[in-house]
Amino acid sequence: MRARELGRRAVAVGDLVDIVGDTDGAPDTLARIVRIAPRRSVLRRSADDTDLAERVLVANADQLVIVCALADPVPRTGFIDRCLVAAYTGNLDAVLVLTKADLADSGPLEEIYADLDLPILVTKRGETADGARVVDGIEAVRSRLDRSVSVMIGHSGVGKSTLVNALVPDAKRATGSVTGVGKGRHTSTSAIALPLRAGGWVIDTPGVRSFGLAHVTPDDLLETFDDLLPGTVNCPPNCDHTGADGGADTTGVGCALDAFVEAGNSSPGRLASFRRLLASRSGSEADY
Repeated sequence: MRARELGRRAVAVGDLVDIVGDTDGAPDTLARIVRIAPRRSVLRRSADDTDLAERVLVANADQLVIVCALADPVPRTGFIDRCLVAAYTGNLDAVLVLTKADLADSGPLEEIYADLDLPILVTKRGETADGARVVDGIEAVRSRLDRSVSVMIGHSGVGKSTLVNALVPDAKRATGSVTGVGKGRHTSTSAIALPLRAGGWVIDTPGVRSFGLAHVTPDDLLETFDDLLPGTVNCPPNCDHTGADGGADTTGVGCALDAFVEAGNSSPGRLASFRRLLASRSGSEADY
């Protein structure tokens, strides 16, 4: 339980805490959390894009593993983009895992993210000689996750729990099918940290249908694009960096990032990626 002096501050999976009391875990013993250490990274979201209240899902993770099916259900780049914004602004590395490559080609989706420094791993369903189900490509995922703290996130039905069970055989996370309308049924109901055999942790999160980013500003995201940041020196006041018209700018000068890229200081693909991620903050629910 939390000590009263912590007030309303919530404890998240991954938090490092100080505790007092009986810590042997025996029945009827009691210990209290009295202090939460400063967090080096946070995965957080708001209920929607109008609610400024933040909810910390996971603390102190090294990387966010975004799980997306290539088919059944269809991939939604808006959701991937929003997760990338949450990772970059929360001080987490990002990894994209594309599942069900036996149903669709991963090439088109990989091309969309070619201009980001984003590791992409691809898995598909397979069988052993005796008919047992396996996940082809799981060793590459395991190598990426070993000896680090990783949090997995994805829509319901994309195969996230299947990956967790392959990585941690004793986890026995519930798996489910996809409905007739192409939406996955919720199978994971709570976030849980599971130890990996080679060291490190994988944190499985409940399947989500939306990811609010009301707490993220354009400047928050821009600070994660080190190659573009110097180009904003000549931007007009209140520039929202969404395009040459300057967005909120009323001076008529326009966003300086376009000229910065044209001068060869960064690539057009990087600027386009930044603006796509920026636009995802105001995307409609249908997009993610």
